[in-house]
Amino acid sequence: MSEFTHHQTAHCENGVTVSLLQHHGVDFITEPLAFGMGSGLFYIHIPFMTVNNGPAISFRTMPGAIFKRTCKALDVKVERKKFKDPKEATRFLDEKISQGIQVGCQVGVFHLPYFPKEYRFHFNAHNLIVYGKEGDRYLVSDPVMEVTTSLSTEELERVRFAKGALAPKGHIYYPVQVGEITQEQIRRGIAKGIKRNCRDMLKIPGSIAGVKGIVYTSKKIRGWREKLGPRQAGLHLGQIVRMQEEIGTGGGGFRFLYAAFLEEAAVIMQNDQLASISETMTKAGDLWRDSALQMSGIYKGRLTEQKDFDACADLLVEISAVEKEAFKELAKIKF
Repeated sequence: MSEFTHHQTAHCENGVTVSLLQHHGVDFITEPLAFGMGSGLFYIHIPFMTVNNGPAISFRTMPGAIFKRTCKALDVKVERKKFKDPKEATRFLDEKISQGIQVGCQVGVFHLPYFPKEYRFHFNAHNLIVYGKEGDRYLVSDPVMEVTTSLSTEELERVRFAKGALAPKGHIYYPVQVGEITQEQIRRGIAKGIKRNCRDMLKIPGSIAGVKGIVYTSKKIRGWREKLGPRQAGLHLGQIVRMQEEIGTGGGGFRFLYAAFLEEAAVIMQNDQLASISETMTKAGDLWRDSALQMSGIYKGRLTEQKDFDACADLLVEISAVEKEAFKELAKIKF
């Protein structure tokens, strides 16, 4: 088994991307760079879908996109595979492990035994690395944990074939060929990542995605207390906080991560404007954290009036305006 270095990161897919690429000699890659090249920042409120009986909201792009886009930008060839048969998935994993290949796996978190119980709920877009096997136990590097851990064959199979929304179906992925990466490639990857993120946050039609999606959620929040009653409305806000702060880095954390990406990009691209916009994105992160505190107060029953829900909604309107300003400024930059 080849040497593997565990990296703890703020978000799982970023961490898998960074760890697998660094293992293949891509030493310069950082979590912010992977997140930015992969256009990881996003917002969507899906009205026809629920998660744990609450609103379906995401603060990040689709699972798998960050790894795929970052590798494509750096011309890293990757292998991806899904399975219908769990036993075939295990056989394929064992084959890769025996070849000394570390692999990323998409899993559900509900049955992950090393997760604290309060974090275990039905969310199937978590990512981890399997880097070896000792006896019946697979050696696991989960980027959101401080140290490595292990799972039995049954435990790993259960989370790789979790049921429900975004079912992973044994999804496995890993780099297969990494060539020499030039500074020009890195700059092109940064520029493309920023342009795609500007499109995703500003240009998607309709009202539920990007900066418009944040306003959409604010309108919903204003009506929840009357429509659902204080208790159910509070549970809905608690669900937003969970999606925001507990799944990876969530809302505020993702904004801080994107701000860090813009700081790193400013140096690589030699563009001070990127550093300035980074400060605007940090402000958005601060406001998301403020909104989480306000929502938590309602969820815990400390705040119960309509004005408290309106204060949540007002914060989201302000966040939307700040993020819109940041991405409009980014869209103006000529790379």
